[in-house]
Amino acid sequence: MVVTSERSAVCVAVALLCMCFLVTHACDTANGVSFGYSGRTGPKHWGSLSPNFTVCAKGIYQSPINIVRDCVVRDPRMEPLKRYYTSTNATMIDNVFNIALRYNDTVGTVMVDGKTYKLKQLHWHSPSEHTINGKRFVVELHMVHYTDDGNITVVSILYRHGKPDHFLCQIKDKLAELSAEGCKAEKGDPLPVGVVNMKELMQDEDRYFRYVGSLTAPPCTENVIWNILGEIREMTKEQAVALMAPLEKSYRQNSRPIQSLNGRTVQLYDMSHNQNTR
Repeated sequence: MVVTSERSAVCVAVALLCMCFLVTHACDTANGVSFGYSGRTGPKHWGSLSPNFTVCAKGIYQSPINIVRDCVVRDPRMEPLKRYYTSTNATMIDNVFNIALRYNDTVGTVMVDGKTYKLKQLHWHSPSEHTINGKRFVVELHMVHYTDDGNITVVSILYRHGKPDHFLCQIKDKLAELSAEGCKAEKGDPLPVGVVNMKELMQDEDRYFRYVGSLTAPPCTENVIWNILGEIREMTKEQAVALMAPLEKSYRQNSRPIQSLNGRTVQLYDMSHNQNTR
């Protein structure tokens, strides 16, 4: 009788273990995601995971990079970032490898070198992907914009721990809802967020760095114009944790390592300096 009970207990334990494996496996491979941030699917191997990912290994203008302040070039011809965003409905997406907000064409634009780019989505990386003088920050926000013919520019905002970020306060309940669903949530299934006030993301544009790089996740597409705001913003430790909480554990640190500059120049727009040279 004791032996039978022990066997039953072992069977139950094995069943539970198998169930846990299946749930974890389903989360990790949902939505066709075939890359990760560690191990055999980590950044060192991205280029060999798919024919569509070869640029990740062979590209020469890759992102992110380390920005060395003493090496940046001040260009008096550079103009302030002209960003125009409105309050609009958004949807939250769990892409497996990041959490994103998506918008329609009416949310707003940024003007870069005379071209108008429409904001399509924004997402977060933790810790930051770009570094300044070798310093890595708690979180990095990427606001991804496209032209009608497919060109890409990204506005990047770096965060340290500190005061609450008001933009995140608007979506904290939806982040908690997504986190509570866990593996039961359909990856890539849009979660309506409601109206989001975008004005909080239009501040601190007096200084920014610009260079030409790539997307920081496969397929690592190049010729992306990066605009990294020079003002470091703040969010609480709790907010930083909440941003990553819906993701599977292996994706909660979703930062690509620093890539070689390969002779590229990083430009700096500084409003006070540019005004004094005109």
